[in-house]
Amino acid sequence: MEYINDITINEAVIHILDNNSDEPILNEYTLDLNEEIYKFLYKHIQKNLGDEELKYALFNKERNIVKDLSQEFLNGENNFLEISKELARQLFILMRSKGNIPSCDLVLASISTEYGPLLGIIKMDYTKNYVHNIEFIENKIGINIVPQFTGLPTSGQRIQKCAFIKPIREENTFDLMVIDKVNKGSNNEDYGSNYFIASYLGCTIFDNERDMTKNFISSAEKWTRVNLKENAEAQENVRSTLKKRLREEEEIDVKEVAEELFKNQKDAKENFVNYLVEQGGSEKIAVDKEWVEKKFTRVRLKIDKDIDLYINNETYHDNSKFEIIRNGDGTINMVIKHVSNYVEK
Repeated sequence: MEYINDITINEAVIHILDNNSDEPILNEYTLDLNEEIYKFLYKHIQKNLGDEELKYALFNKERNIVKDLSQEFLNGENNFLEISKELARQLFILMRSKGNIPSCDLVLASISTEYGPLLGIIKMDYTKNYVHNIEFIENKIGINIVPQFTGLPTSGQRIQKCAFIKPIREENTFDLMVIDKVNKGSNNEDYGSNYFIASYLGCTIFDNERDMTKNFISSAEKWTRVNLKENAEAQENVRSTLKKRLREEEEIDVKEVAEELFKNQKDAKENFVNYLVEQGGSEKIAVDKEWVEKKFTRVRLKIDKDIDLYINNETYHDNSKFEIIRNGDGTINMVIKHVSNYVEK
């Protein structure tokens, strides 16, 4: 997976898409990227590009205005501001036709990265903020708290929908990166079911190496919890074996893993392979090495529902500090050694 670390914002613009208006309010000027505004946008872009829900996608073959306009800009054939206004108009038309898509400010940004240029489209749904309101009542000051419904997400809040579009080239494995989240508790139909990916961007998402790696780990853990529920020794063997392979190999072969884990246990072997292939759709899993290293930096253990244990990976594998001892009856002992200091929280 392409992990983008070098980000430069060249230009940016913001447009207002308010469902209560008949027309979008389109900016005639790009933003003044002073230090504060640049930092605000940069943090959002950086956070979105590092979000684990960021998906790879390919534009569909059918003609699509977002695809055409973005490529015009990325290929130097049209002006950033004019392109941004038309992209905002298209989303506003869609918002009005769907009826229940939240109003927003739409930010578009021209971005340079170590992998080449990107056109960023960031839908900033309004957040509810509170401010004080001062009134003079019979020559006396009255101060109330009133809600505001047009606040933009802070840099610490998550964006629900955004896209980062690349120049389309024959050698590309993907055309754009997309985040498309639905608020918890929202009905897909009420929210305009899949409008951002299918109707606006006109693209199809697919699993990248990070998605496949995450799904493999998640599926293996679910299988282990169900099928080895009362056998901590076997559970530990599965988890440690998978971690070792994920660290050492570029590609995981599910059948080879099953053979190593279960050897002559035919039923367990077949069950494991069938479940993981059903969940992941493939017997071969491309490993995202960078994500694996981050994932395994710390180990969290929930022990017999009563104990939570957080250990960094180095300590977990240091037998002078922490050791797992197999008892031979399906149980294990977890031993914390040579404690010289601890605090209670």
